[in-house]
Amino acid sequence: MTAGRHEAAEAAEAPAVRRSGGRWRRWRRGRPFTAGVLVALGGAEILVTLRAPLGVLLHVGPQGLAAYLVPVVLVLCGVLLIATPQQRVFYALLTLVLGLLSWLTSNLGGFLVGMLLALVGGALAFAWTPAKQPRTARSAPTP
Repeated sequence: MTAGRHEAAEAAEAPAVRRSGGRWRRWRRGRPFTAGVLVALGGAEILVTLRAPLGVLLHVGPQGLAAYLVPVVLVLCGVLLIATPQQRVFYALLTLVLGLLSWLTSNLGGFLVGMLLALVGGALAFAWTPAKQPRTARSAPTP
């Protein structure tokens, strides 16, 4: 008797779990989520490599300001891609330009890894399109 109640309780909880997973999935697919995560990870990786204890580091500009500015803006672009998908084209183009610029300013783009993450994320964001809403079937007037 108790086993039947336990199974019934699990069955009642299962749809609630599916609904919340569906809500997360719809939210995530309604924006360039993967692209934003890749761009933010690329910017974070470039920031981490700037503080690497290596003897051969490239710092261009006054006190290496560009070396810190480029990855911070990349992280910001990644977050904004997720937060405001309507402006994805602008953020994607800015990400691609900054990803290429990081090659010169930030230790060869975070030793290539950060630059490649930013470029792939920017390309994904540029290519992403929102899902189209299904049209409701309109009934044709009968003659």
